[in-house]
Amino acid sequence: MEKMDDLQLLEQIEKYLTGELSSDELIQFESMRKTTPELDQMVVEHKLFLHQMNHFADRRNFSKLTETTFNHLFEAGEWAPVNEMSTQYKVIQLWNKYKKVGAIAATVGGVIALITTVVTMYFTPSLNGSQVLQLSKAIETIKNNQLAQGHLLNEVKTKLPDNAVLISGGTGFLIDTKGYMITNAHVLKGNKAMVISSDGKELNADIIYTDKVIDLALLKINDTDFVAPRNIPYAIRKKSSELGEEVYTLGYPRSDNDIVYGKGYLSAKSGFEGDSNAYQLQIVANPGYSGAPVFNENAELIGIINTRQKKLEGVTFAIKSAKIIDLIAASEKASEKVKNIRIQKNNYNAGNDRKQQINNLRSYIFNIRSFN
Repeated sequence: MEKMDDLQLLEQIEKYLTGELSSDELIQFESMRKTTPELDQMVVEHKLFLHQMNHFADRRNFSKLTETTFNHLFEAGEWAPVNEMSTQYKVIQLWNKYKKVGAIAATVGGVIALITTVVTMYFTPSLNGSQVLQLSKAIETIKNNQLAQGHLLNEVKTKLPDNAVLISGGTGFLIDTKGYMITNAHVLKGNKAMVISSDGKELNADIIYTDKVIDLALLKINDTDFVAPRNIPYAIRKKSSELGEEVYTLGYPRSDNDIVYGKGYLSAKSGFEGDSNAYQLQIVANPGYSGAPVFNENAELIGIINTRQKKLEGVTFAIKSAKIIDLIAASEKASEKVKNIRIQKNNYNAGNDRKQQINNLRSYIFNIRSFN
C-alpha cells in the first residue's frame, strides 16, 4: 500500500472505533475486517493505542505533580540528575520495542503522537499475564446461581454437601460417552467438582487430572443419575484452523443455568504473546466461559476458551483442541482411573444448520462448580 492509502485506512479505522461510519460503511468495514487478518490486527493495535493515549491523559496531572516535586528536591540537593547516556539508551530501547505502534502514531498524528506513544508505553505495563483475564466464574456469581435455582431456600434439593464451600466455576464439555469431560485447570480452584447439565440436573464428578501449564483438566462424571449418550456428536480437530474462519461457542457466563451462544471468527493462529498452543478469537467472552468449547461452522471442536485480554473488548484466547489429545495421553500415564477414553472420529453435526447444531450440542456442555 502507498502511504496515502495507509493514511486513508487509518482514518477509516479511527471512524470505525469512534462510531462515525454510516451503517453501509460499517457493514462494509466489518466484512473487510472479518476476511482480512491484517486489517483486524491494525484495528486491535489502534484500539490499544487510543486506550493508551487516554490512559496517558489521565496521568498528566500526576506527571505535573511529580515534576514539581522533583524540581523542589533537585533545588534542595536531595535528588541526583539522571545520567545522560543512560537516558539515551532507554529511549533507544523503547523505540526498538515499540516502533511498530510508534509508526502508526506518526502516520496519524505526527511527531507529537509519537512522543506521546513512547511516554505512554513507558508508563504502561508490558502485555503480560496481568493483562489477561481468566474466565472462570466468580464465587458471587455461583451463589447467585444457587439462589436463582432455590438451593438456598430449600426449594430444590442439591447434591452439594451441607458444609461445601463454593470456590469457582465455569464450563466443560464431554469428550467420551463414559462421562469424561474437559474444562480449564483454573476453573477447578477447589478440590471437588459438580457439573450441571443444560436441563438443570446436578451430577457429581471426579477431578481426574489437571495440567496447569496447558490450563486443561480432565473430569469424569461419577453419578448414578448420569445417562450416558450413545455417541459424542462432534469430532476434535487435530489440524490447525484457518484465519477468518467463523467460530462459535456455548457456555455458562450468566448467574442462572441458561446456556449462552456466542459467535465470532479466528483472528490469529497463535494466542497471547505468540503462544503456539492457542488461537486468538474475535468473540465476546465473559467470566463463566472458561472451559467452553469452540466450534467451527461444521460443529467440529477446534478449541477451549480460557482467557481474554482485559483492555481490548472481544480479544479472546482459546487453547487449541489438539492439546486435548496430549492431556489424555498424560492422564493415562499418571492415573489408573483413566481407561479407554475414545475420542469421537465422526462429526455427526456437520450437515446441519446452526440452530440444529446448537440443539444437538447443548446437552453435552455442562456448568461446572468447584468447591472444598
